[in-house]
Amino acid sequence: MTPLERFLDTFFNAAVLAKYAPAILQGVWVTVELSVLIVLSGIALGGLLACVRAYRVRLLSFGIVIFADIFRALPPLVLILIVYFGLPNAGIFLSSFVVLYAILTLILAAFAEEILWAGITSVAKGQWEAARSTGLGFTQALLWVVLPQAVRLAIPPLTNRAIAITKMTALGTVIGVPDILNQATTAQSFSGNASPLMLAAVAYVLLFMPFVVLSRWLESRFAWRKV
Repeated sequence: MTPLERFLDTFFNAAVLAKYAPAILQGVWVTVELSVLIVLSGIALGGLLACVRAYRVRLLSFGIVIFADIFRALPPLVLILIVYFGLPNAGIFLSSFVVLYAILTLILAAFAEEILWAGITSVAKGQWEAARSTGLGFTQALLWVVLPQAVRLAIPPLTNRAIAITKMTALGTVIGVPDILNQATTAQSFSGNASPLMLAAVAYVLLFMPFVVLSRWLESRFAWRKV
């Protein structure tokens, strides 16, 4: 067997690919479901916390800052393992899917809150004053005048963070979430061949490339135009 044939047999074995492709496809759907849920929930929660912080209630703001700092500082894998293996000792049992969803959602929310808060604080004070002068209350000015501008400023870092978080769904393999990587590593163990891992790599590229293209479109679509 030539080196090229050995390489193809190791990474592109047609029989192995055909046998385990259905299982990896099931993992793709699990990864897609997790990614969509995490992005929607994380950004929504982060936006809510940023809006609450805008009221500058000292105790609430302090709690939000502590939450954001903790979940941005701790490694996601550590949090996943603590929750999945630690909570059962307290009588709380959660599925691996729920644990991964909850942890990554909270992490994305922490980053989203800081990103959106930076956007809110970067809006000129005159925008607040102009909105209030028209008779809008604080909440109305925040929602209809300030927040749209803050979101526009926050889109580039927010989309990049969302992509990074969705790729972390692969961490679920350590607690048995049947995502792409879990299915591929299981198939690789049974087959003794690296072809399932190569198929998983292709699946990740095909899955996340649209997210990358969409993020670039959003950045260009909502970018501030120079006059």
